[in-house]
Amino acid sequence: MTDAPPAWDPEQYSRFESERDRAALDLLLRLPGDLEPREIWDLGCGAGQHAALLKRRHPRAVVHGLDSSAAMLDRARSHGAGVDWRQGDIAGWSPETPADLILANASLHWLPDHPALLRRLTGALAPGGVLAVQMPMAHETRHHALMRATAAEGPWAGRLAGVETIAPLLSPEVYYEVLAEACNGIDIWATTYLHALGGADAVLEWMTGTALRPILTALDDPAMRADFLSALGARLCEAFPPRPDGVTLLPFPRLFLVARRR
Repeated sequence: MTDAPPAWDPEQYSRFESERDRAALDLLLRLPGDLEPREIWDLGCGAGQHAALLKRRHPRAVVHGLDSSAAMLDRARSHGAGVDWRQGDIAGWSPETPADLILANASLHWLPDHPALLRRLTGALAPGGVLAVQMPMAHETRHHALMRATAAEGPWAGRLAGVETIAPLLSPEVYYEVLAEACNGIDIWATTYLHALGGADAVLEWMTGTALRPILTALDDPAMRADFLSALGARLCEAFPPRPDGVTLLPFPRLFLVARRR
């Protein structure tokens, strides 16, 4: 088993870019209309399109994009957007200057101890600054349950024992209580998107770009990795059969948090 961190593949992740992008754009639409940020951080910026969008919206602001993946940051730099791209982990991040806007789109669910994490992030905001978060509610979904069940069975089970995948989120009420310690204007909501995915093995391909990364990193034997993907793919195709038009429908719930520092 390798101890290397799960690698992000920009090409694989961007295969369903329009579907993944929808939640981020919905989150940005709920930012306070009077927010005029001067210092912006996109934590877990990935390929950088949202940091670049924020720079276009707020050209006088200093916009930073933080991500742990060098490959993702290479893609982000191709935007040529005047963004300060930085490689690093959210777990160890702290800004040099208090932030007016912290965006964390589909990144915080990979980190533990959300109460402590949110207290640290709200503590990094300037007075009146905004924290905007979107997290997949993936643990409870059918495709994630099938991933965990497949990982626990078969010849790969020993190698995958103890491999951490996406953990359950806390309840919205708990997130509200934590945010209310330092923030007003708290807005929390959930949305289930019905993604219409194209191509063969669509749900498996969707998961390969994100949730399956820790498992595929642990399965460093190519034959065993291929057998695992074949077994999981068969289960996913049975649970999410393609429609006659070739489209595969994937319900995917997401949780949104927006809060403003007092």
